[in-house]
Amino acid sequence: MIASELKLQPYYADLHVHIGRSQDGQPIKISGSKNLTFVNIAKEASMRKGIELIGIIDCHSPSVQTDILNSLHSGEMEEIAGGGIRYRNTTIVLGAEMEVKEESGGPFHLLVYLPSLQAMQEWTSWMKPKVTNIALSSQRIRVSARELQAELLARGGLLVPAHVFTPHRGLLGCSADRLADRLDPDGIAAIELGLSADSEMAGYLSELDRYPFLTNSDAHSTGMIGRECNELLLAEPSFDELNRALKGQFGRKIIANYGLHPELGKYHTTYCNRCKKAIPQANEFSGECPFCGNSKLIRGVSGRIQRLADREQSMQPANRPPYRAQVPLSFFPGVGPAKRERLFTEVGTEMEVLHRIPRERLAAVIGDKTADLIIGVREGKAVFTPGSGGSYGSMSQS
Repeated sequence: MIASELKLQPYYADLHVHIGRSQDGQPIKISGSKNLTFVNIAKEASMRKGIELIGIIDCHSPSVQTDILNSLHSGEMEEIAGGGIRYRNTTIVLGAEMEVKEESGGPFHLLVYLPSLQAMQEWTSWMKPKVTNIALSSQRIRVSARELQAELLARGGLLVPAHVFTPHRGLLGCSADRLADRLDPDGIAAIELGLSADSEMAGYLSELDRYPFLTNSDAHSTGMIGRECNELLLAEPSFDELNRALKGQFGRKIIANYGLHPELGKYHTTYCNRCKKAIPQANEFSGECPFCGNSKLIRGVSGRIQRLADREQSMQPANRPPYRAQVPLSFFPGVGPAKRERLFTEVGTEMEVLHRIPRERLAAVIGDKTADLIIGVREGKAVFTPGSGGSYGSMSQS
């Protein structure tokens, strides 16, 4: 059966999850949780989160590749023809995060995805002489972004600028004013918005109209998997189907972006690190803190987008899917680990709880107040206090 004739179904996808440690305890992402291993990510995504396509970053690390091979040899997982590794109801897409630093700009991160373990092993061989420590996550690579991009595309990979607006390691956040200043615009598969931005905010930049947006968790712990995710229309969860969805081919597409409400993000507004206060929007472009005069500020995503905007109103292409604000269960007051486990056991996966389960079933486990708050987020009725300076925002019922 040809691709255009296959039956399409919706699948949840989170394409940016880091590995904290290898199975034998070697560090991969230093800031990642120690229990964030390749196997544990697969189990969490499939059994608790309801994420059916998971992009595991840091698969370039040789110790992670050993874990992958062990999972394949044991029969717990299997490589599939469409690209990726299947575990129960979830397919793993193998990825890596590269850090690039070029003249006249700060360092920024690029996500790369490859269709098979062999392709990722060959990418590791190409990377190794160009980085300081091939075992660790998000290594600074001694090539230009365009050279990396060309090498990846020649290997059949997909390139996505990571958390593109953030003041720390975002291409448009700290390195350049336009994508074309760093990359070949034709070789970009998608744009990852990051936790502090949404489609409405990104719509002020006309150069982004041609790209699909991705909302991924950038998880550093198992609990954060799926805090941002995408709903994709696919024939099956696989690398090839992901590629088709990003290109909008054969009916494949992104149905919706489920993103953390941007005001909950750590870098939504500009922040003064001296007096520990968020900068009012009216003072965004003054260059200094109105409270203490400090000029060394942590720039917020909202202000950065205002600086880059080339049109007065946000515009969305006709094929842009809706952006739906999502708040992970861990953000809801009173929903601790025990309550979450009870929900997963008695009600459903996190994606089902957040988006599909009726209020009455939720209230039976977590009570009326929290159930109303979950439904309020679904219906766009929650009120948010913006985050800044590396601290998350907060929410309440309207």
